[in-house]
Amino acid sequence: QVQLVESGGGLVQAGGSLRLSCAASGSTGTMIANGWYRQAPGKQRESVATINGLGQTNYADSVKGRFTISRDNGKNTVYLQMNSLKPEDTAVYYCKLTRVLRGIVSDYWGQGTQVTVSS
Repeated sequence: QVQLVESGGGLVQAGGSLRLSCAASGSTGTMIANGWYRQAPGKQRESVATINGLGQTNYADSVKGRFTISRDNGKNTVYLQMNSLKPEDTAVYYCKLTRVLRGIVSDYWGQGTQVTVSS
């Protein structure tokens, strides 16, 4: 099993910054990709940023140039640096890990961390 623990959410004014962390523990196997997703009230969960095993990243258009995803393999931790935050970034942010272990691909999700951006 894999456990993902997120931290770093909170309340920030528009234009401010936050850094989210997602620490993985357990049988992480071979990591295929990590990602950050968010879900605002009344909306579907959406992809914010992803990073694959080669370190290649992908961002939603709405966060390009403002958010940066990174990974520290030694710490099994993925980060999301969020700058120039906007009220529309308010959501619960979830991290996701996709790994392969003994030929089986599995997805794991963190419990979510609230990000609130005030105007």
